[in-house]
Amino acid sequence: MEGFGQTAPVKNGPALGGYGAVAMNAALTEAMTKLPEQLRKTLTWDRGKELSAHAQFALETGTKVYFADPHSPWQRPTNENTNGLLRQYFPKGTDLSRWSADDLEAIAFELNNRPRKVLGWKTPAEVFDEQIRSLQ
Repeated sequence: MEGFGQTAPVKNGPALGGYGAVAMNAALTEAMTKLPEQLRKTLTWDRGKELSAHAQFALETGTKVYFADPHSPWQRPTNENTNGLLRQYFPKGTDLSRWSADDLEAIAFELNNRPRKVLGWKTPAEVFDEQIRSLQ
């Protein structure tokens, strides 16, 4: 992928969801409703303002939302691990709207196809596919 390790490319296209609870709610609802119901039963979130519209999200998706206790990252280890992996691409505080949707998708593809020790050296994509197959 070009541009990595260099200055972020100029934004090309609309903002990816924008900022705040309304934008986050819309983007998260769209992503979650693409999943089979069995895979969207619950979501554990930190206490950021981005999910302050959680009640509407829960109504629209049927997903129960739980909040981690303050300063308790061990309650959401996958999220914390993923944040660490994302920091390899984006320093904390990076404005993601400066990146194209294609760039963000390419990074998601890389991370979802990277073997993880916690998954027995399978990739998240492999485990997800196994879960989808087991539901059919």
